Amino acid sequence: MVIDSEIRKRCRVNTNEEGDRFVGIKADSDDVVVYFPVGYHLPENEIDVKRDILHLFQVLAEFTDSSDRVLAMNKFEAPQSVDFPINAYLEVIYYFMEKNGYYMETEPVYKTRDRGNIDWAKTIQRQKALIQSNFSPVYTQYTVRESTPNENKLITHIHRHCVYESFSKLGWLFTPYMPEPPQIPLDIKRFIIALNDKLATTYNDKDKKLFRSMKAMLEYMDEKPSVKQFYFGTDYFENVWEKLIDRVFGIKNKKDYFPRTRWRLRKGKHKEKYPLEPDSIMLHNDKIYVLDAKYYRYGVSGNPDHLPDSSSINKQITYGEYIQRQLNLPNESLYNAFIMPYNAAKNYFGFTTPFGNIGEAVGDWKGDTYYYERIQGIVVDTRYLMYHYTGNSKKSIIALAESIEKALVENNGFLPQPSSE
Repeated sequence: MVIDSEIRKRCRVNTNEEGDRFVGIKADSDDVVVYFPVGYHLPENEIDVKRDILHLFQVLAEFTDSSDRVLAMNKFEAPQSVDFPINAYLEVIYYFMEKNGYYMETEPVYKTRDRGNIDWAKTIQRQKALIQSNFSPVYTQYTVRESTPNENKLITHIHRHCVYESFSKLGWLFTPYMPEPPQIPLDIKRFIIALNDKLATTYNDKDKKLFRSMKAMLEYMDEKPSVKQFYFGTDYFENVWEKLIDRVFGIKNKKDYFPRTRWRLRKGKHKEKYPLEPDSIMLHNDKIYVLDAKYYRYGVSGNPDHLPDSSSINKQITYGEYIQRQLNLPNESLYNAFIMPYNAAKNYFGFTTPFGNIGEAVGDWKGDTYYYERIQGIVVDTRYLMYHYTGNSKKSIIALAESIEKALVENNGFLPQPSSE
């Protein structure tokens, strides 16, 4: 069990080097480590660290799928799939803490009252009526239906199992408290059948969400009955980085900006090849920005070897050239940029803002005639991006556009050539 004072010590920011690319949580009965992506700045306050861990889980759950959640293993071992249902575990914890206890089923109790939720069938059977002059009955007392919690119901016991399991794995994020052990033996098959029955007859959305989460937990426990370790995360955070950039800055329909290719065959049908597809297309003030999300280390290392290579540079120029020809745009309406992670609080460049321009990439085979031929290198604070992918992204779009354009419009933006000495 991890206690509060140890939580920050259990957090790591990976380097994105070979063997240090996992982002997420790895844990067993004795140890828990949470891995953040390159460029992430961990806060000092334990409360903020807890919030960041939960937010990391949210980002990973939203932007990864089963193909992403595969851990790189030793080359002699099969890759290990990571299907830990973290949202189900968290939902069980949230429900328990909000209710300050377990889910309780209720059973009806009937009492004699002069008001309340009247059960007329039982009132007629059990209560004595006064007969009026018109022979209609009048009741001064009714049999009313009340409900009382029944701790012996099976769903409550299932919830106890799930709460105990959830707190055993993730409760340290919230409290050092550990719930009491379950009161009946674990019977996964029986529990799942009972939950399916409840889901078929329950109409309360909050309860249904709890039952689905409990079912997901039990199915996971059934698949991995003897596994003490659990993982949630990915070795391929570059896929998440691309999706985050596209969510914040990109338009939904990019197909008009794809350069397409085809084979014109002398015999048989022509063959269209898959188009080159830019990561994101951003539109702002009637200008087009072609963005390539690169989850590279340069923003942290400052090492030029960690920058995009020639194939990436030439591909971006091709995107720009295609768009310029298709739309016949003026020079100041089309821009190109690589978007890379960095830490705004501690970095090689002396930047302190979420966005920074570190230079530009060009192709010697082009003449730097157009802005799109000079691909701007932009670093984005990792933590900032992960907290700003929801809601209105207009401020972020404006800030990125300014970072891209600034170097190009000031003194025509040409960087000084390095000395040959």
